[in-house]
Amino acid sequence: MYAFSIGVLLDSFRTGWREALPKAAALGVKGIQAYATYGELAPEALSGEARREFLGAVKAEGLRISALCGDLGHGFGDAEKNPELIERSKRILDLAKDLETDVITTHIGVVPASADHPRYQVMQEACFQLSRYADEMEAHFAIETGPETAQTLKGFLDSLGSKGVAVNFDPANFVMVTGDDPVQGVYTLKDYIVHTHAKDGRRLRVREPEAIYGLIEDTIQEGRDFEELPLGEGDVDFPGWLKALDDIGYRGFLTIEREVGDNPEADIRRAVDFLRRNTGA
Repeated sequence: MYAFSIGVLLDSFRTGWREALPKAAALGVKGIQAYATYGELAPEALSGEARREFLGAVKAEGLRISALCGDLGHGFGDAEKNPELIERSKRILDLAKDLETDVITTHIGVVPASADHPRYQVMQEACFQLSRYADEMEAHFAIETGPETAQTLKGFLDSLGSKGVAVNFDPANFVMVTGDDPVQGVYTLKDYIVHTHAKDGRRLRVREPEAIYGLIEDTIQEGRDFEELPLGEGDVDFPGWLKALDDIGYRGFLTIEREVGDNPEADIRRAVDFLRRNTGA
């Protein structure tokens, strides 16, 4: 039906990678994504021999690495912190190439709607540097969608004049944070999508993204802003989203990300089954 591959974020199993790899393989998926910002798989912890061991273990299970997660948890909105974060991001991209993948997914913070906002220029300069490095490596830093609308993100990416900084499309983040339409978002960001996260959720109340991500304070203190839900149980229009991805010629991974729930392995299996029913993969 669709020419997508199903993958899973290895950390969603909430075990070490040695235990998680056979679990992923048992589901019959084709790829995995892994966090490379801490622990055994961080660049500084993974020697050349250890990199070969990890890649060999992935291949031995019949899998490939769809992307690494290089989210350092800060974004690039602080000019004083950016030099260190940029260098760490570059080292993660070097690791990615050693592990035979060209995609690093990351959050860059909340892109302001106005290019005149001081934070916009700070983020723009950081992403300009990242994009040029990625271009040299024939790779991509893929921004995870959600903190801003698709149109705002497109304008920001267009300003870089490069595909080195691209898009990791997470439809649930649009639904949960900005209320933006993830189906239309695919068409808006079609020139930049290099990876996706298959995730579902629901917005529980309207709140400024800057407040949700801790950039500003507001008067709302109690209650949840959104909830992540199993695939098909939230407000993401998956049939429309998958059709839109197909329409723009996307042929990459739908990587399952499950950040909540008491039984992650069962939830991931349900997500794989859901995607197979809806894609024919």
